[in-house]
Amino acid sequence: MRISQAGAETSGLGAWTRRGTVVALIAVASCFASCGGGGSGATSGSASGSGTSSGSDTGSGSGTGSTTGTGTGTGTGTTGTGTGTGTTGTGNTPATVTAYATDVLMHHNDLGRTGQMLAETTLTPANVNSASFGKVAFLAADGKVDGQPLFVTSLLIGGTAHDVVYVVTEHDSVYAYDATSFAQLWKVSLIGSGETPSDDHGCPDITPEIGITSTPVIDRSRGTNGVLYAVAMTKDSGGGYHHRLHALDLATGAEVLGGPTEIAATYPGNGAGSVNGVITFNPSLHTERAALTLVGGNIYMGWTAHCMGGSYTGWMMAYSADTLKQTSVINITPNGSQGSIWMAGSGMASDGTSLYVVDGNGTFGTTLNAQGFPVDGDFGDSMMKLSLGNLQVTDYFAMSDVVTQAATDNDFGSGGAMVLPDQTTTGGVVKHLAVAAGKDNRIYVVDRDSMGKFNPTANNIWQELIGTLAGGIWGSPAYYNGVVYYGGLNDNLKALPVSGAFLATTAASRSPTTFPYPGATPAVSANGASNGIVWAAENGTTGALHAYNAGNLAVELYNSNQAGTRDQWGAGNKFITPMIARGKVYVGATNGVAVFGLL
Repeated sequence: MRISQAGAETSGLGAWTRRGTVVALIAVASCFASCGGGGSGATSGSASGSGTSSGSDTGSGSGTGSTTGTGTGTGTGTTGTGTGTGTTGTGNTPATVTAYATDVLMHHNDLGRTGQMLAETTLTPANVNSASFGKVAFLAADGKVDGQPLFVTSLLIGGTAHDVVYVVTEHDSVYAYDATSFAQLWKVSLIGSGETPSDDHGCPDITPEIGITSTPVIDRSRGTNGVLYAVAMTKDSGGGYHHRLHALDLATGAEVLGGPTEIAATYPGNGAGSVNGVITFNPSLHTERAALTLVGGNIYMGWTAHCMGGSYTGWMMAYSADTLKQTSVINITPNGSQGSIWMAGSGMASDGTSLYVVDGNGTFGTTLNAQGFPVDGDFGDSMMKLSLGNLQVTDYFAMSDVVTQAATDNDFGSGGAMVLPDQTTTGGVVKHLAVAAGKDNRIYVVDRDSMGKFNPTANNIWQELIGTLAGGIWGSPAYYNGVVYYGGLNDNLKALPVSGAFLATTAASRSPTTFPYPGATPAVSANGASNGIVWAAENGTTGALHAYNAGNLAVELYNSNQAGTRDQWGAGNKFITPMIARGKVYVGATNGVAVFGLL
């Protein structure tokens, strides 16, 4: 690993530090946490019921968590004051570590993957327009930025407090940029001696090179200054491929916790690539695409098979956030094939007690045991609930036509899962729901207490929305103020209100923009229940950032093509979700990160 340091610019930090002290004490303690890392906890209870609605797909959700403090209800949860002395979504936070509501420590802001930033006090529907808002910087990088940028508030580096933006690239580099001056604070290469980033195997999925593809995760409580965890892929001079888990000090970029750790695994099974009843993880066939998830002291990984070729199966792994040692492995198609975890780069969702993940085309075992689980353990093209720690599938949902869906490349796992905040039916029953959608243009809403399993004649789930989406999903939804936002392929961004624990089957509003492949993964900024803005990145020869009024998507506040070339940054990038923090919006690009803010 190589580290290069750049001089830290400190101009303007005095005023920033005073303002940051106030912002740092904002904590959101609803059924999900909005502190970037999002706290994780669980709400107990169970409910039964089923329903089917014809209409649009939707998904939404958020992690749950606790933060010491007081607050009053808002439309999206409970807003209060207090420093985070409880549990954050990226690990147990000691009382000495402040939880900042303006931190973005994981993909889509929280463990539920709701995409909400509820502590945005600068950007409003009144000032986000082309006259006063636009591109203010471009953070250059040495490769494609497929992982979402992350953000840490008020980090002490050399005795000076910085807001820091972290950027990873497919060239296996990690950058730390000052969010005020845009100066590069440090850069780290995760390429080993005599190695290069992996080649793309001649496939268009991730090209022209494969390095750090998934969004890292940050834990501010570990190590001296906090830790950023990332998985990097490299190729050695002998043609061998490697995946390694790295733990980097937030302030310096130095390797900590004894890292890096080489990724390796075996699992019993007679599936693709097995030898004598054992499947061995093949690093040349796999890529870590899904964003890393950190909950309960473990880092969780879901592996895809780049090029979708060769003898591959579906792998999930857990590593200790303290020691970087492997703690659990599961193969979800051990006696079949395929079953990769793509989710367009989204992270596994969690309610603090379980993980929720959707995998792609692969073998599904239609012969079930007495408990309704496939006897061969093959869960291809299904949505799974897994236990934390020792990874085991504890519940699942597979479509009634799952075998046909897989055979026609209709991946369920092209989109990510989202955990909804608790919903209450008209009869007063509290429901614990999760949503997911894939290539078949349908939104599936499952009861997390009873997900429906597999039935060849019917989908026994809470709600199925048919016809709302004009195209499939290659991304994740967002949630804000009782509304789920979805952006399908060649479709408008759509707002689906949740009422009585059911999603609306017709969009309450939609964007004037139709998003080409891969659609859009929206994110939301708001100051609690006010000033809601939905942000979405558009792919294409000329990429674009769009901003819409969260209460009415028909009102476009801004797009980066309105001022000619002033706010443009070049070609768009696939599967990008905007990241919002402290008055700025960050968009991953093919050679860096475009930064938008007040002009």
